[in-house]
Amino acid sequence: MSPARQGALIALVTLLLDQISKLWVLFGYQIELHGDLRLAPFATITLVWNRGISYGLFQQEAEWGRWALVIISFIAAIAFSVWLAKNPPRLVAWALGLVIGGAIGNGIDRAAYGAVVDFVHLHWGGFSWYVFNVADCAIVVGVALLLLDALRPSAEGESDAANRP
Repeated sequence: MSPARQGALIALVTLLLDQISKLWVLFGYQIELHGDLRLAPFATITLVWNRGISYGLFQQEAEWGRWALVIISFIAAIAFSVWLAKNPPRLVAWALGLVIGGAIGNGIDRAAYGAVVDFVHLHWGGFSWYVFNVADCAIVVGVALLLLDALRPSAEGESDAANRP
């Protein structure tokens, strides 16, 4: 299977895992009815409606802001899909698949609910990490892999990033 097809499959699996987990939190477990679900001393399922972007930045209360973020999510997914279609190296294809699946997943949330469904809360003692979801994790890992690839020298002494659009 070509790297581009692998990336597309990763995008699809990421999107499905993201949406299935969010649907379970909202409608399976019914978190708004039952409240938070403690998984471990350091992990809780809790519902946060994120109307902004990463880490809750740029909160959008207005409808135009919501739809602007939806459009940005889908434009990003399209741009990364174009890059993926050029059959980049495997690591880059996998990274793009993660980012594409995550962007589409969060874009669907914004379109359907007006906000992104965040629900995983990691904490320990007085330390509290932000609340996130599968799409957020995929985007972070995908971007980290792209950065790793950009910094990694290839056999010719250049990074694979030099061959990108």
